[in-house]
Amino acid sequence: MGGDTGTGHGFTPELRLIDLANAVRATPDLPRAALAALLAAHGERPDDLTERSFSELDAQELRAAVREIADVLTESDTDRAAEALNALLAARAAPPRLSRHDGHPWHLHTDRGDDAGWGSWFLASSALALARILTEYGRATWGACAAPGCATLFLGTGPGSPRRYCSTTCATRARVAAHRRRGRETT
Repeated sequence: MGGDTGTGHGFTPELRLIDLANAVRATPDLPRAALAALLAAHGERPDDLTERSFSELDAQELRAAVREIADVLTESDTDRAAEALNALLAARAAPPRLSRHDGHPWHLHTDRGDDAGWGSWFLASSALALARILTEYGRATWGACAAPGCATLFLGTGPGSPRRYCSTTCATRARVAAHRRRGRETT
């Protein structure tokens, strides 16, 4: 399992987290093969994702971990998000260590060992990634889309004011609906 903190080599555990969280929220029993494909898209090696090395039991553990940390992604209050991340880090993380295994380059691990389960690995690396973002931006830059009918999770680490929507499409749709609503109220 990979697990670095995404500092400059194209691997970003926070984007992996968002993609997996949205997929599992949309399909709670997301098949093992679909989880494996998402993990592969985020840099996991195919050899680490075979049915033998990433079993249905591993997939079940990962789905549960994704659901657990998705609760943090819906928390917009920075203090409550920090408390939730501290609780996850206390329960799942170990002191950071550099690891190089299975052909991966050196990367940072915060799980409890190279043999930690998929869920523990995912929670520890994802909580560390979100904690890094919270400290860098001084606030929770993530959330669930505010557009009616959309609950897509997003990560808003770009410039500008805090995001409320998962995409420009949802933001535009919400603005147009509000404009039309105001127009009906004035007539």
